[in-house]
Amino acid sequence: MANNLVFIVMDSCRWDSVARAKTPNMDRIGKAERRFSYASWTSPSHQTLLMGQMPHTSPRGVFASEVYKKEFSRWIERLDVPGMSFKSFVPQLCLAKVLKDQGYRCTARVSMPVLNPFAGFNRGFDDYKLMTDHNDFAGMVREIGFSDAQPSFWFLNLGETHYPYMLGDITLPRISGVHGVVSGMDELLTRSSDQPDEPQGFFPPEEMARFHDQQVACVEYVDRLLGELLAKCPPNTWFIITADHGELFGEGGYFGHGPIMHEKAFEVPFLEGMVR
Repeated sequence: MANNLVFIVMDSCRWDSVARAKTPNMDRIGKAERRFSYASWTSPSHQTLLMGQMPHTSPRGVFASEVYKKEFSRWIERLDVPGMSFKSFVPQLCLAKVLKDQGYRCTARVSMPVLNPFAGFNRGFDDYKLMTDHNDFAGMVREIGFSDAQPSFWFLNLGETHYPYMLGDITLPRISGVHGVVSGMDELLTRSSDQPDEPQGFFPPEEMARFHDQQVACVEYVDRLLGELLAKCPPNTWFIITADHGELFGEGGYFGHGPIMHEKAFEVPFLEGMVR
């Protein structure tokens, strides 16, 4: 039977946060490497990931079209499904649809409201849900199961590594539109769009460093839960663990991600493989 697939996206997680963190369970899957996202915020980046394109390495001296073709062909190795190529993905360019056509049951659990089912990211999935809690990788792990009769594709977007970095530190400053990201769509849809932003001064360097430390701690928390997930997975389970974009912690005078043109907004961790 084809390999099961677990695809984990740590939202907003910088490459060097993973490099600094102690991650024994990620290390069992593969060595994390530095790659670059195709976008600097959640929605367009996930659109690319759900097309079947992984964060890239930015090679020189090659045609971009060859990089795309090689990436699509990697799915043969990942899933042990022969004959997969760019032609398998067109015209819909939808990873879930391709896997469903190969007999997979496709399930997604997401944390970010911009990925809600109304936004179209649920295309091709049998089961797609926005979690009620922004930081509930633990709940996702409890829900995950596998069948001997059918391969599984689990796509997980984790909010733990997104500001305010999961740990619930009440001393973290509140940032309008970011802090305490809305998980309930009813609240999101009814909230007034002309609500004034709160006055906000920029953060000093020591605060930026504290935010970065907080994200590193969240990566280690995710890794501990990953150990519980690995214990549930059959041996023929392929893991992909990455981020949708990076985060700025004061570099160049920036904080956060999105409308920022800086390398750190695009720099992400990437690792994949079977459990060792």
